[in-house]
Amino acid sequence: MQEFLRHLPGVLATEAGRANGYSQTLDGPYDGYAECVRVWFDPNEIKVADLIEYLFEVIDPYSVDKQGPDSGRKYRTGVYSCDSAHLDAAQNYIAARHDAAQIALEIAPLTNYLKSATEHQDRLTLHPNTPCHIPREILHKYHKIK
Repeated sequence: MQEFLRHLPGVLATEAGRANGYSQTLDGPYDGYAECVRVWFDPNEIKVADLIEYLFEVIDPYSVDKQGPDSGRKYRTGVYSCDSAHLDAAQNYIAARHDAAQIALEIAPLTNYLKSATEHQDRLTLHPNTPCHIPREILHKYHKIK
């Protein structure tokens, strides 16, 4: 996911992490965390709704606690932010869709965030042959834009 998001127009930086868990350490179980990618973006170039639209190109928005071959609570799909305007934009994007009632995307305030360990950062950039549930033609679809 980080490899896909980092190449989108308007995205300034990305970071692999864990969102909305209970502990303050990466040691031990995920204890409520969702695997996530933190995204810094230029709001003059890309809007939250645009980011979610791009996200929908690479996720199954109807899946609960599952993405690609991975399943379990830590693989839930969500939008988490400390900025209520971001959350409102995400909710409005979903509400405007014809399939809004079927979408399983979690939209919630970011209550806790931990940056993932170094070996999880830029994984597909550093190890391009690593398996990924996103097809390569989609994974690199926006790579030339930046």
